[in-house]
Amino acid sequence: MKVFVSVDLEGISGVVHGEHTMRDGREHDRARKLMTGEANAAISGAFEAGASEVVVNDSHGTMRNLIPEELHEDAKLITGSTKPLSMMQGIDRSFDAAFLVGYHARRGTLHGILDHTYSGATVSSFMINGQELGETGMNALIAGGFDVPVVLVTGDSAVTSEAKNLLGNVETVTVKESVSRSSAKCLHPNKAREAIRQGAISALKRRSEIGPFKLKPPYEMRLELMNAGMADIAELIPETKRIAPRILTYGSDDFLNVYKAFQAMVTLALSTIER
Repeated sequence: MKVFVSVDLEGISGVVHGEHTMRDGREHDRARKLMTGEANAAISGAFEAGASEVVVNDSHGTMRNLIPEELHEDAKLITGSTKPLSMMQGIDRSFDAAFLVGYHARRGTLHGILDHTYSGATVSSFMINGQELGETGMNALIAGGFDVPVVLVTGDSAVTSEAKNLLGNVETVTVKESVSRSSAKCLHPNKAREAIRQGAISALKRRSEIGPFKLKPPYEMRLELMNAGMADIAELIPETKRIAPRILTYGSDDFLNVYKAFQAMVTLALSTIER
């Protein structure tokens, strides 16, 4: 049994602020240790449940956050960027299940710790076929394209609620609850890790009950950016339609084509930000 693990940072217990998540934040190195600890808990649970191989993809920011020498030695790590599948790099049809660890709610979610959708600086909303998705949804849809079910989602109470509403009987582990967007009531790291380990075991035991997340093609993306200047340059992607000053659409029968167009649009939009 092969298990794919995508690990983000905002949904890790103890992480609540940009000081934790930004590369130059004074508490970033501490957050990296917390992130690696929760990744290890998911990996350990997967192996205990019978996994023969676990591949872990670092999915936050520069994608160089997980500490290789502190990661479970039997896991394989995908680190660095740019990656064609970004947060889901490495997934393919050979995997039996996927975990999303340390995830956060989509932009605009009430009581979501550090809520945003893919790029907090550029993306206001991301919709596929009329359904708004955050990173949980878009990444579950990528996995579903390879017939791989997302069986475990961990993070704050907002993202675990989002996951259950979207994915049905997926296993979830809540490691913190919002006080505000940048403060939370958190489990002790050891308690969070144990809950994740147990959640991973339970998720793999129930994986036959959890189907891949799919939407019916063709796929139409509706992407709302933060300002019209971002849309000006993102509109340069061929086959893109602009339906409002900040809103672009793009369609394809293949969701991966849509997703790659989305990544290109975000990259172009980021180029308009003065640094």
